[in-house]
Parts: sequence; C-alpha cells; structure tokens
Amino acid sequence: MNVKTEKEEKSLPEMQEKLTPWQQVALARDAGRPGVVDYIAHLFTDFFEQRGDRCGGEDSAILGGIARFHGIPVTVLGHRKGKNLDENLTCRFGMPSPEGYRKAQRLMEQAERFHRPVITFVDTPGAYPGKEAEQHGQGEAIARCIASMSGVTVPVLTVVTGEGGSGGALALAVADRVLMLEHAVYSVLSPEGFASILWKDSARSADAAKLMHLTAHDLYQGGVVEEVLPEPPGGAQTDWEATFRTVDAALWRELGPLLKLSGQKLAESRYRRFQKLGQARKEQL
Repeated sequence: MNVKTEKEEKSLPEMQEKLTPWQQVALARDAGRPGVVDYIAHLFTDFFEQRGDRCGGEDSAILGGIARFHGIPVTVLGHRKGKNLDENLTCRFGMPSPEGYRKAQRLMEQAERFHRPVITFVDTPGAYPGKEAEQHGQGEAIARCIASMSGVTVPVLTVVTGEGGSGGALALAVADRVLMLEHAVYSVLSPEGFASILWKDSARSADAAKLMHLTAHDLYQGGVVEEVLPEPPGGAQTDWEATFRTVDAALWRELGPLLKLSGQKLAESRYRRFQKLGQARKEQL
C-alpha cells in the first residue's frame, strides 16, 4: 500500500464528509462521468480494439485491445456502458455477458504471452443477470476470468472509475494495485439488491449503502484499494481533463515499480494481496 503523509491521511475523510454513502452511489452512476472509451482516447495511443471470445460471441459491454501507455505496449480493458440510449442498450448499461468475460480472459492470456502489462477500468453494476447469460455459462465465465487474471505473470493495474458491482466488477479487478476515484463505489452487490435481501424493501437503499462500506474511503481504510484518486470539485464529470491527468499520473507511478518485478513474484504478490483482504477491517472491529 502506498505510504501517505499525515496530511494525505486526514484528507481522505474530508474529501467525502459532505456526502452520504447513497449520494456517493448516485455520483458514481452519473452518466456524465468519463468511461473506458474516454480514458483510452486520452491516456493511450495506437489503440487497436480486439473483439470476440473465439468461442463464437462478441460482447460490446467490455472494450479491450492493445495500445501504448507512455510508449509501453499494454493490454487495456474496461466495462463500457455507452454514451446514448442505443449504445446503452447494446452494452446492457455496462453489464457484460459470458462472451465479454471470455473475451477479457483471452486478452489477458494474450498479454501474458507477449509480456504486456494489463490495465483495466471498472464501471459496472454487475454481470448481466439475464436467462440467456446464465444459459451461456455466466458463472463459469466470470470464475475463469478471475482465475486467469490472478495468475498472469505481467503487471496488472485496475482503476475503479464509477460503479464496481459484484463479481462482474471483480472479474476485471484481480490486480497488483487497485486504484479508486474519490466518488466511485465498489461492493459485493448494489444497495438496492442488499436492501431487497436484508429487509425485503429496495426503498431502503440509502440505509443499505451506509452499512455496506462501499465508498472509496471505506475501502482504502479496509485495505481493499491502494489509493484514492481525488476528483475535481463536483466529481469527475465536471472536469474530464483534470481527471485524466490524475489517473494518468497514478497509473504511471504504480506501473514503474511493477515492471521491475519478475513474473513469478508478481503472481505470488497478487495472491498474497487478496489473501489479506478484509484483515484491516476485521482488526478495526
């Protein structure tokens, strides 16, 4: 975890003290926030999209391909929600199907074969829950994607840019370093789903959000993410350029040390990282 100064440690709760967790969720879902298409366009060069899972399907909800980051060849992946209603429907509002996760797995394995770091952008309510997705092996596709990502011997960096929901988000977030924008959220399921299960009442979503510890500050304190990236006043949607500069600097800062590690050390370190998840929160309780 990054070593932070006393001033930085104090600034994290101050950044979010005026917003309730439920307000944080609303901000994370704001349609005006930059998405993976925008991050790729502004942070990377020479992007070449790769489609298809090589099993007969393609899913627009996950965008992936090869590119250059500060001149370094990388594989970049992310959840795509779409910019208008037609795109939203095509991408199912960022909820991938099994074909999307199989595509992600294919690109990560390809990245390992050609020794390219992997950079992912997470922004999804969760995997698509439809009947057809289940028939096509949604659970298996997510599990295989997680397994592949956990074992690759190249650096893996993840940025949670908006909404990080359930295994659909985790499938692109088994990384050496997980960074999170200040107003993003990351949780095992949506507050609406949590409230429906716990109280049989989705109207209590605000209460659920408070209990779930899903804000960037909560997750940093719990050791789930390595760094909280500050957003412009009002959120990332108010100043895209400032957000891009912040994310670019953080990714470059984190990538350098990882490039110096051997593949086996990376995989072992990643495994230990996920073994320790939740320990900080348990000790606080």
